Amino acid sequence: MDFHLVHTITFFMLVVVATNATMLPPQLYWKSMLPTSLMPKAITNLLHPGKGGVDVGVRKGYYEGGGTDMNVGVGRSPFSYNYAASETQLHDKPNVALFFLEKDLHHGTKLNLQFTKTTSNAATFLPRQVANSIPFSLNKVEYIINKLNIKKGSKGVQIVKNTISECEEQGIKGEEKVCVTSLESMVDFTTSKLGKNVEAVSTEVNKESNLQQYTIASGVKKLGEKNKAVVCHKENYPYAVFYCHKTDTTKAYSVPLEGADGSRVKAIAVCHTDTSEWNPKHLAFQVLKVQPGTVPVCHLLPEDHVVWIRK
Repeated sequence: MDFHLVHTITFFMLVVVATNATMLPPQLYWKSMLPTSLMPKAITNLLHPGKGGVDVGVRKGYYEGGGTDMNVGVGRSPFSYNYAASETQLHDKPNVALFFLEKDLHHGTKLNLQFTKTTSNAATFLPRQVANSIPFSLNKVEYIINKLNIKKGSKGVQIVKNTISECEEQGIKGEEKVCVTSLESMVDFTTSKLGKNVEAVSTEVNKESNLQQYTIASGVKKLGEKNKAVVCHKENYPYAVFYCHKTDTTKAYSVPLEGADGSRVKAIAVCHTDTSEWNPKHLAFQVLKVQPGTVPVCHLLPEDHVVWIRK
C-alpha cells in the first residue's frame, strides 16, 4: 500500500475517532463479546501495522506500493465456490498444491507447499465506525477510489472492483456469506451463526519457505462440532476485508506439517463434505480429477485466514 493510501485511511480514522469519543477499539470489542476466547495471530497481525501474515502458496493479488499506482496481481480466489480456474492458475504449482482429498488427511501424506510473506501487510483492520464511513459497493467504486486516493486506470482499481464484485456475488445453495470490513463485524457474523462459545484458529508459520515437500506429522485433530464452522478468507483490499461464509458441510482440522528443511507448521485445513453446488471448473476438481459432489475436498489455509469453531 502506498504512502498516499495510508495517509488517506489514517485521516478517515482521525476524523471518525474525533467525532466518536466513546468508540470502543476492536480489541476491547472482542474482549467484551468473547471474554474467554484467545485472539489468533491472524487477527493480532492485522491490528498492528507492519506485521504481515504468511501465504500458503496462494495469493490472488497484492500491493507493492510504488507511488500512487499500486502494482497488484489480479485474479479470483480459489476459496470461492463459484470460482472457475483459468489455464494459468492450473499451472500455478503453489495454488495447485493447496487441494487434497480428505482420505489423505493422515500421518505420512506428502504435500508440496510454499509459505511466503504477504506483501499486503499494511492492510490492517479499521475500527467499525471508520470502515462503515467508507462505502463498499460496486455502485460506489468511483467514490471509493477517489476517497482512498487510488490512481485511476491502475491495477489497484481493478483489484478493488474484483473484490467488491466477489463479495456481492450470490452464494451457492446452503452457503451463508458476507464480506466483513471490520473485526467487530466478523465477530458479530460469527456469533450470530455459532453463538458466543467459540474459538478462532489460524495457521501458524515460524518462517517462510520455498516450494518444498511437507509431510503430515502425527497429531491431526478434528476441531469443533461436526460440520459447524465459519471460515473467513482475507481479501485483497486497501484495508482488511474478509469473505466469511458458513455451510453445514464444513469440517476443520489442525494439521501438523514438517518441511524437508526441518521447518514446522501448525496448519489449519478445511474439508468440504458436499461440493455438489460448486462450479464444475473449480481448481479443486481439475487438480484432483474428481467430479462435484462425489468426495470430500480439503484445502489448507494461509496464515491470514481465520476459522471459527464452537468450543
